[in-house]
Amino acid sequence: MNLEEFREYCLAKLGTSEHTPFDADTLVFKVGDKMFALTGMANYEFVNLKCNPERAVELRETYSAIKPGYHMSKVHWNSVYPEELANTKLLKELIDHSYELVFNSLTKKLQSQILASES
Repeated sequence: MNLEEFREYCLAKLGTSEHTPFDADTLVFKVGDKMFALTGMANYEFVNLKCNPERAVELRETYSAIKPGYHMSKVHWNSVYPEELANTKLLKELIDHSYELVFNSLTKKLQSQILASES
């Protein structure tokens, strides 16, 4: 999955917006103003994705292309190296998981607004 495919996949999620809050190179995807994915645009080496803590450890032990989140909470974030992983299906599943964790952490009111705005 290249950068444009990653971007398109993230933006296809309900209520997702893209931002560059840290610098002109770091692309951040948010739902309900909370981050669920980020990556570098100039150097698309890895993507940071939120992950259930137990699953995060399991993934790191299973795949060498998944490491503790770079510059993020090592408990809740993984850095995934798409080229090294070479498994688009798994990467999409991890993006979905990250999005769902963040979406489910939003208030019920905000979840309803996002769902209603996309109908």
